[in-house]
Amino acid sequence: MDTSYKFFEETDVPEGELIISRTDFNGNITFANELFASISGYSVDELVGKPHSIVRHPDMPKSVFKDLWGTLKRGELWSGYVKNMRKDGGYYWVYAEVSAMQKDNQLVGYKSMRSPIDKETKKEYQDKYDNLRKEEEKSCRIVSNISIDNFEKLRSLAKEEGIKEDKILEHILSNSLL
Repeated sequence: MDTSYKFFEETDVPEGELIISRTDFNGNITFANELFASISGYSVDELVGKPHSIVRHPDMPKSVFKDLWGTLKRGELWSGYVKNMRKDGGYYWVYAEVSAMQKDNQLVGYKSMRSPIDKETKKEYQDKYDNLRKEEEKSCRIVSNISIDNFEKLRSLAKEEGIKEDKILEHILSNSLL
């Protein structure tokens, strides 16, 4: 659970630039260009070997990635709009094109090229994805203020249980309000 303003801070992808990465069949990053590292807030070394989901933003509906993987498994190019999360909790939007990589007629992994998008498209897709999460996952984003004492209790309980703070809140609310 992020307690800083960074969660609301957007990083713009520079016009005319491409974020490029490659992954293995399991989505683990095998190559990341310097722009990917810079925009995401990670170093190239921190990205390589990690699952690409390291930058997945919680606002992204699971169905988008289900569609991406289904499209790739059919051998087709997937394209779409993606909101990613930076290492510091901030975010950035991209238009992504993901496709198979072949070497000697053998599938060797996937490549992704991502480019900037305009403000109106970001707003459109934020609304679309909020609605998809609400319909498909029965979840929504919430921003709230709680006392520091209660936050520390929540953080401590989450640490004890080995899960994220939002999962503790879900558990508490589902058990105490019914």
